[in-house]
Amino acid sequence: MLQRLWIRDFAVVDSLGLEFRPGFTALTGETGAGKSILIDALALALGERSDADQVRAGGERAEVAAEFSLEDFPELQRWLREQALEGDPGQLLLRRVVDRNGRSRAFVNGHAATLAQLREAGDRLVDIHGQHAHQSLLKGDAQRQILDSHGGLAARAQEVAAAYREWQRVARSRREYESHAAARAAERDQLAWQVEELSKLALAPGEWEAVQGEQRRLAHAASLIEGAQGAIDALSESDGAALDAVSAALARLRPLLAHDPALGDMLSLLDSAQAQLIEAVHALRHYAERIDLDPERLRSAEERLQAIHGASRRFRVPPEALPELLAQGKARLAELAIASDLKALEEQERLAASRYRELARALSTGRKKAAARLAREVTAVMKELAMADGAFEIALRSLPEGSSAGNEEIEFLVATNAGFAPRPLAKVASGGELSRISLAIQVITSKAAAVPTLIFDEVDAGIGGAVAEVVGTRLRRLGEDRQVLCVTHLPQVAARAREQWSVAKSSVDGEVRSHVRVLDEKGRIEEIARMLGGVAITATTRRHAAEMIGMG
Repeated sequence: MLQRLWIRDFAVVDSLGLEFRPGFTALTGETGAGKSILIDALALALGERSDADQVRAGGERAEVAAEFSLEDFPELQRWLREQALEGDPGQLLLRRVVDRNGRSRAFVNGHAATLAQLREAGDRLVDIHGQHAHQSLLKGDAQRQILDSHGGLAARAQEVAAAYREWQRVARSRREYESHAAARAAERDQLAWQVEELSKLALAPGEWEAVQGEQRRLAHAASLIEGAQGAIDALSESDGAALDAVSAALARLRPLLAHDPALGDMLSLLDSAQAQLIEAVHALRHYAERIDLDPERLRSAEERLQAIHGASRRFRVPPEALPELLAQGKARLAELAIASDLKALEEQERLAASRYRELARALSTGRKKAAARLAREVTAVMKELAMADGAFEIALRSLPEGSSAGNEEIEFLVATNAGFAPRPLAKVASGGELSRISLAIQVITSKAAAVPTLIFDEVDAGIGGAVAEVVGTRLRRLGEDRQVLCVTHLPQVAARAREQWSVAKSSVDGEVRSHVRVLDEKGRIEEIARMLGGVAITATTRRHAAEMIGMG
């Protein structure tokens, strides 16, 4: 549900904040006061096209933000998480900024967003009907969804879409098999040879580095042993060995410690040096003992390195990547082995197509029944709304090859006058007629509709009297389970509203500005009385206005 709308420097609005309630709210005011500007501002926040003229004269940029409650919309909350556009739990903030050059930026919950993301979020929450382009009822997908929802066919339509996708997937696999059979056979032969060669090599992860280290040690074993022994001699076994020198130094200094305690630190250093030298000698002896002078092992290591190098060159990968190459080759061979039989693929395709057609036929049957019922119900409401000769139809045009949406295209058709053939809803010329037709459809389908906020702009164009009362009653009924906002000039419509706002213009320092005021009971009586007409508001018109509000 729409909760708040903030507008700054948009058209003739300098700064405005509005809080919305559930139910039916009427927006009234003198012609030209700026009622439709509020709808335009909300449409901008929902992703409609921006224009430099939307920036108020003297302003640097226009800014509009709309806040929604998402407590009953887990799917939209999941979509926001997937798009990394989360905000406060259970809330959604859509924001749009337009600069003086007409460039705009979009934000969702404070995150920079694309216009497509803004529109996708907005389309799930608000439906605007009337003089604006944001009319989902004109879109083929929306018409199909309305019919399926009203007919209780939404789940079946999802099954059809899934069956179609599976059919197309198998068909693609079959076509790819047929068109790439020779290439796949060559790839399979190449991979089989590669896997065989690498399996013979049997290079374990980390083995390349280990064999390299072993070969270096074996190749330089004599030098390593000689070096280690020479170090041992220098430290402990030759004349003037380091250990002997340190021991002699300790023997000279230790007796002198009693005469000067300052020698203690130096003695500690020499003790540490002696211990480290002894440890180094032991380590060197152990190292020398571990080194083998083994020509056979050296030859084996060098042959292993040559084999690994050879495979690396043949397959053009680093030696350490050979184990992964073997794993990839085995996996790809397994993929090629799957569905390698054309007959098996053809049978899979036949079964998938058969399942799709069975589900699509059942969906088509349900759609035909739902279309006839919905057409009758909408036509009946149209007659109540001053379209006595109007007729609503739903065309189901066959798609021989089928689609993810089923075996037919759905299109809403309408005839507004007797003797005229029904035309697509999108081509209805009169904005007032389009609004009333949209109202009729929404009245009938409101229980199944997912959009929580409906906005009607000038639905009362060309009607009055008793028909206007019907419009007001229908909107109030629609507001029982939806949030409805209606821009109206008719007192009969406004009187049925749960809440009424008045839009007025004023001049401040030579600038025209629009203001919105939520009317209390007294204010509503005055506004309805004004809408009833007359040069001056009299006690009679006030009583009439109060009676109309009381009837609502």
